[in-house]
Amino acid sequence: WGLPVRWQAPEEEFKKDLERLPELAELGRELGCPRTFTWIPSWSDERPFEENFRWHVGRLRPVAEILKEHGCLLGLEFLGPKTLREGHRFEFIHTLQGMLELCEAIGTGNVGLLLDSWHWYTSHGRVEDILELRPEQVVYVHINDAPKGVPIDEQVDNVRCLPGETGVIDLVGFLRGLKEIGYDGPVTPEPFSERVRKLPPEEAVRVTGEALDKVWRRAGL
Repeated sequence: WGLPVRWQAPEEEFKKDLERLPELAELGRELGCPRTFTWIPSWSDERPFEENFRWHVGRLRPVAEILKEHGCLLGLEFLGPKTLREGHRFEFIHTLQGMLELCEAIGTGNVGLLLDSWHWYTSHGRVEDILELRPEQVVYVHINDAPKGVPIDEQVDNVRCLPGETGVIDLVGFLRGLKEIGYDGPVTPEPFSERVRKLPPEEAVRVTGEALDKVWRRAGL
């Protein structure tokens, strides 16, 4: 479930959401859904990197502490595309290793990655990077594919393809790597596909499910 806290908002709104978080975290645990997640902007127009890093720790640590009290995990998603950072004053975390450093700095022990194959690919990630992870460092996984004929640094965030549709992203290596380290959490598609968006809901589910099944089989999972 998406983190129900406006942690990027002004202080008053942030604290208001924090007050409701214990109730929602407990509900998530009771429903058997202890994993929540949010994405971290890879840019800032206000704060240089180090200042922004400290700000994120200050905002996300109290969130993580509340979640931990209720047996929940927090996944943080880095955004890989270079095109997202262009036009902004300051860059921020946009790689797997950078996000691990933020998780470590938060320091509550229940914060890890939301690892998205798209952002892994667009950040020039390698299968070897996944193999160096411990399973508890990965909270949630998204998979999708990328358009053909577009250089990595020119990929645009909301123009994606169904898992395995183009073969641009090495999803077999990605999934096998997660299997090898012992990850046992959710794996969900997030294609942002214009073609799928235009389909009737039932057809969109069928097409997406079939794409996901094919990727599982190719990976031998």
